[in-house]
Amino acid sequence: MRRLSPAGRKALLTAHLATSLGWLGTDLTLLALGVAGLRGADPDVVYPAAALLVTWLFAPLSVAVWLIGTASALLTPWGLLRWRWVLVKFALTTVMLGLVLLLLTPRIRHLGALAGAADAHLRVDLVAPPAVSTTLLLIATVLSVWKPWGRIRRAGPPVSRRGGRRGPGGRPSPGGTRNRTAAPAR
Repeated sequence: MRRLSPAGRKALLTAHLATSLGWLGTDLTLLALGVAGLRGADPDVVYPAAALLVTWLFAPLSVAVWLIGTASALLTPWGLLRWRWVLVKFALTTVMLGLVLLLLTPRIRHLGALAGAADAHLRVDLVAPPAVSTTLLLIATVLSVWKPWGRIRRAGPPVSRRGGRRGPGGRPSPGGTRNRTAAPAR
């Protein structure tokens, strides 16, 4: 697998941070619009604005975050399947991307088209999903900072620190020890 230079890793990390922060900011803006709509703000302003935001920022940023995050995992030493926290972040982002593209974007566009004619159930769709996704994005941020849970174990017996593979019970397996000269018999 090809690895990036340090400058390339920094550029990819910068792009990932910028798009992720943009996604979080857009998510918070959608949440603010949703709360404003429920509290009586002009629906002919709030919901079309939310539809524009989802179409031109939220959906594209979610795709960019997923693509750049995946590239970052594959092209840096972190890897996609080496660390549990990376895999959990990838799973969270993939689920959120699917929900944004398949459910949220069409719903909010529909809400924007209805504007003042939207019922209360549809208006809640601009509050609940952004609240949940903001929480998930903050969880992903915590995972990036704290990096919990350690490495994902590889298939096969673990490698001994002394150079050989360990067999059942933690004992060196045959052929897994270093060649040593036999001790003289007494």
